[in-house]
Amino acid sequence: MKKKILAIAMSVAMCAGIFASYVSKAAETSVAEESTQGIFKMIAGTSTPDTHPYVLGMKKIGELIKEKTSGAVTLEVYGDLQLGNERDLIEGLRTGSVQMTCVTTAPLSDLTDTFLVFDLPFLFETTDIARSVLDSEVGSEILNSVENQGLVGLSWFENGFRNITNNKQPIEKPEDLKGMKIRTIENQMHMAAFRVMGAEPTPMAMSQVLTALQQGIVDGQENPVPIIETDKFDKVQKYVSMTGHIYSPAPVFISKDYFDALPAEYKTAVKEAAIEAAIYEREQIDIQTESGLKALEERGMEVNFPDKSAFKEATASIYDTYVKEGDGFVSPEIYARVQEVIAENK
Repeated sequence: MKKKILAIAMSVAMCAGIFASYVSKAAETSVAEESTQGIFKMIAGTSTPDTHPYVLGMKKIGELIKEKTSGAVTLEVYGDLQLGNERDLIEGLRTGSVQMTCVTTAPLSDLTDTFLVFDLPFLFETTDIARSVLDSEVGSEILNSVENQGLVGLSWFENGFRNITNNKQPIEKPEDLKGMKIRTIENQMHMAAFRVMGAEPTPMAMSQVLTALQQGIVDGQENPVPIIETDKFDKVQKYVSMTGHIYSPAPVFISKDYFDALPAEYKTAVKEAAIEAAIYEREQIDIQTESGLKALEERGMEVNFPDKSAFKEATASIYDTYVKEGDGFVSPEIYARVQEVIAENK
């Protein structure tokens, strides 16, 4: 009887082994098939038109990820507000409806004060100096400061320096802004800077700006050249003044929950792709700033390059008001470290 039981047990064990081997091979085959189709299919959104460097940079990330993972990880990019505005996209990362995005730092003030240092007017004299801060140790710390809120920082894209367009006159000095209604983003320091220069800042969603300009609700707006050109503000604005009053970096984020679920080698691939794509995206900003200005002039806009010294003097009080300890203010410690990097790179 015992021999019979033993024989049955051995038979069951052999069958189990054969079945386990079959399942293992089937699983390997399944994973291999999924790898060719993309095991991890990510989507990304931006608020900018498809020709803007944000979208071009995100698509470059997708190309590099696909290459580095042999197609196991893919990224599909939706521009032009298709997946919502910047606040929608940030919330999408936290809820899982979106896996990756790049945004301006302004909407991040709802999550942390760390990024507020970039909202100080005339903080950077040149693009190279601004980029040196992004790529520094303090820049990395700022990028990674919202990981505890569901966002993993991958790299720094940028939107470039913001400049003023309007229909009344070239802006050569702060006094030229007096009484002018200027659309700004909803950011306390941006708005305060325009107030001290005599303007009437009017925050509104980007999707409403063109209509507001057409209807005369506002006299002008401020944005980097690639936005001014791709959004065709020359159709409703006469003057573009290269004030460069605020530099707009654009952190690239991935959903922390999604990122944590990736195998280690795919995490590395995603990080490398984002860093490599940042170089490309910044090059596109440079190219589109130069070509955009030329196109705007050819389409009839008048471009001027004012002396910034009077503007810096007019907005100096913003630093006294906003660089201090407390919620909603720029950390003095972060500001000091940023200034150290600026001094080292002048």
